[in-house]
Amino acid sequence: MSHIISTITELESLYGEVNRGSLLKETDRIVPEYRALIEASPFLALATRGPEGLDCSPRGDGPGFVRVHDEKTLLLPDRRGNNRIDSLKNIVRDPNVALLFLIPGIGETLRVNGRAAISVEPSLLESFSIDGKAPKSVIAIAVEAVFFQCARAILRSELWNPQKHVARGSLPSAGRILAALSNDEVGGEAYDKELPERQRTSLY
Repeated sequence: MSHIISTITELESLYGEVNRGSLLKETDRIVPEYRALIEASPFLALATRGPEGLDCSPRGDGPGFVRVHDEKTLLLPDRRGNNRIDSLKNIVRDPNVALLFLIPGIGETLRVNGRAAISVEPSLLESFSIDGKAPKSVIAIAVEAVFFQCARAILRSELWNPQKHVARGSLPSAGRILAALSNDEVGGEAYDKELPERQRTSLY
């Protein structure tokens, strides 16, 4: 591949001057306007890094599932999953994290950068209980930078346009993918048939 940008000077020359608003919108704390976005969001992507490289993990729950503890601290419960704990292993070894919040129907997204720690303090875990089930840990994020991202990416993708939703049957299912990658050791039609009920009863 040719014509590769390899210096910051080349990059800045290509893109030109930064819009002033893009700089002014960044803050080092959770201001009331940004708190409103966080509390309305039911979904985020959590980016971490470790010795093996980068990772990005989806996290979701009811709106406001990320708790604003104070203007410099966010609390993210680690709900039940597959126990790969890729994100948590990365945080133990490198606390730098980035979060991207999405709000259904809203074009703007919210980006948060900071440093994370994993807490298993009993009363904190209990405060996040749902249906009597507490998370195994809570990720505490010390906020370093917060800013909203304009709606262009959402508008271009038409992410919230129901007419653009993809029919699930048009793509490989979880069972089909597992079967293909495991030479039919796991997955398959039985896996797909049981998956909806298994997910419904194991959300928390």
